[in-house]
Amino acid sequence: MKPQNPQTPPPADAAERRRVAPVIVYPPDTLEPPDLAAYRAARQGWSKVSEILVPPRDASSFEVPAGHFFRIVSVEGPQVGDLNLWHAKNTAERFFSGKTRALHGTHLSTGDRLWSCLPYLRPMATITEDTLDWYGFDEYGGAVHDVIGTRCDPYTNNLLTGADYHYCCHSNLTRAFAAATELPPQEAEMQVHDVLNVFMCTGFTRDTGQYFMKATPVRPGDYVEFFAEIDLLAALSACPGGDCSSSHSSDEAACHPLRVEVFAPKEAPPGWQSPEVNGYSRSHGL
Repeated sequence: MKPQNPQTPPPADAAERRRVAPVIVYPPDTLEPPDLAAYRAARQGWSKVSEILVPPRDASSFEVPAGHFFRIVSVEGPQVGDLNLWHAKNTAERFFSGKTRALHGTHLSTGDRLWSCLPYLRPMATITEDTLDWYGFDEYGGAVHDVIGTRCDPYTNNLLTGADYHYCCHSNLTRAFAAATELPPQEAEMQVHDVLNVFMCTGFTRDTGQYFMKATPVRPGDYVEFFAEIDLLAALSACPGGDCSSSHSSDEAACHPLRVEVFAPKEAPPGWQSPEVNGYSRSHGL
């Protein structure tokens, strides 16, 4: 947070320095856009192959084969979720929220992709539908599905409150990943990473640049849909913050389950192939 009462007097050309125009680091045309029409055509005749209900203040793991779709659905009340993704056959390759944010912006929606970490750096999943895409950015600068927050965790909670709370999203994701991989919890925790905050409405304050959350606009029946570009192992935590309108990392908020549905298309999207790892990695033998 920048100080409200700076200690350094502004230089004579302060206004001129502030007027320098910003430059978008990765312009929208940097990446080839996904063929959303092809993905949507692949929905015709698809079949649901699995479904799980993620309990409130808990997490569940699930697998999605490459070329399948999955949806995260609000079912009972406004609820946010924290999503982790790994390559199902190599969990060292996992979701890279920072690079995803750099490529697509602070909040994701239809047509954006979830990218994997270095040295792989390839699309793990593509968002093919989002029933909250109407929200955009509100008057506070808030938007939905963020890649700016990390995840609620027991360490930060202890630092700020001195209390121990065992149902933070970090803890929930650790338990779910440990159960899925049969790793000891201490090892599993090292692979839990920054998340896509599904349905969460967040932003930064304009005066102090602080991360804020507000009540999510999600309602029962809303969903966000993804297409798995590679074989995925995923974990989703139904955040203890509920709709994230006030509290975090406590049992105070009203919480609800989230449903995950996995669909198999009859045919792959026309012309689709699972992406290879990043070209730099291939050319340098990494």
